[in-house]
Amino acid sequence: MEQPKAKVPYSLNSKKVADTTMEWLQKRGVKLSEIAELVMLLQQKYYPGLTMEECIHNVEQVLSKREVQNAVLTGIQLDILAEQGLLIPELQDMIANDEGLYGVDEILAFSIVNVYGSIGFTNYGYVDKLKPGVLERLNDKSLGPVNTFLDDIIGAIAASASSRIAHRKQAEREKERGEETMDTDR
Repeated sequence: MEQPKAKVPYSLNSKKVADTTMEWLQKRGVKLSEIAELVMLLQQKYYPGLTMEECIHNVEQVLSKREVQNAVLTGIQLDILAEQGLLIPELQDMIANDEGLYGVDEILAFSIVNVYGSIGFTNYGYVDKLKPGVLERLNDKSLGPVNTFLDDIIGAIAASASSRIAHRKQAEREKERGEETMDTDR
């Protein structure tokens, strides 16, 4: 009698997940520079010398976090399933129409901003309300693709990158004053 083959234990390939996250953002029409523009909008008032390169770097750092990658891929998958009409009918209608009382898209976004503390929440609320730049485009229902989750996710990434900048700039100020600083490796 032949023995059944043992199931190979699951092993996550972190690089593949990170690469897939970047690939799907691109497929969905989102450029890192567009997210960085939101970061600049949120932080230029507080840090006049802030550069786009710094903003892009901080967006990349946020996107390097596994929790963020998980949220991005989950949200994009749900948007795609809604575009294809493959969800349970009631859920399909809510996601396809970005129902105002359906808040799971924001909850998924909160999982991103939660990585960077309370300032991330306030930054997120601000850009979510204003819908500047790429968020206006992603939120435009007349353009076709379902972006119910993606617009909130992009806002959360920008808010998190902004928060990351704020934490790092505070640590730099403390270091310049010769004060002991907290670990800012978020």
